[in-house]
Amino acid sequence: MTQERPLRVFLVDDHAMFRAGVRAELGTHVDVVGEAGTVAEAISGISSLRPDVVLLDVHMPDGGGRAVIEAIRKTHPEIRFLALSVSDAVDDVIGLIRAGARGYVTKTISSEQLADAVRRVAEGDAVFSPRLAGFVLDAFARPDTPVADPELDQLTNREREVLRLLARGYAYKEIAKELFISIKTVETHVSNVLRKLQVSNRYELSRWAAHRRLV
Repeated sequence: MTQERPLRVFLVDDHAMFRAGVRAELGTHVDVVGEAGTVAEAISGISSLRPDVVLLDVHMPDGGGRAVIEAIRKTHPEIRFLALSVSDAVDDVIGLIRAGARGYVTKTISSEQLADAVRRVAEGDAVFSPRLAGFVLDAFARPDTPVADPELDQLTNREREVLRLLARGYAYKEIAKELFISIKTVETHVSNVLRKLQVSNRYELSRWAAHRRLV
């Protein structure tokens, strides 16, 4: 009797320590065949190794998890994706699912639950943390739910996160601490958001975000 092949999983997250933790926790359940900390590294590694499931974060430089999914699905549609993120924001969840992820769980998940989620996604199931399942059902059930927001879609995932925190009243220093980036990087993101959305100040930006219920 041949032994069933362990699931081959690829990790994508821009924090090396987090990847190491996930690798250690999943090591006895699956075969972690590779990992990447950037979008470019992820696309190259996934294309080469062709894992069963890619476990990826939403927010990374250069487009984040969504960019990885969109690139890989063009050439390897059989590979399945499960988002593992600290973010439980509605637009992050819906954005990844629309891009093609089969599930979305938060980083508070236990090792056993994560291993089970990976297995279920590999088998074709859709898997979500309990609170997030409602977001997805509501978004796809309501006929008035917009398929896309052209203005919002031009922002990277990281720019959206900075926008959301800025609109909530966070100072640049607080945003930097929350997202584990430098204040200078925050300033760059804010400048890009202002330019792309064609607004001139923080007040207008907050109103723009509130209108789209991003706050």
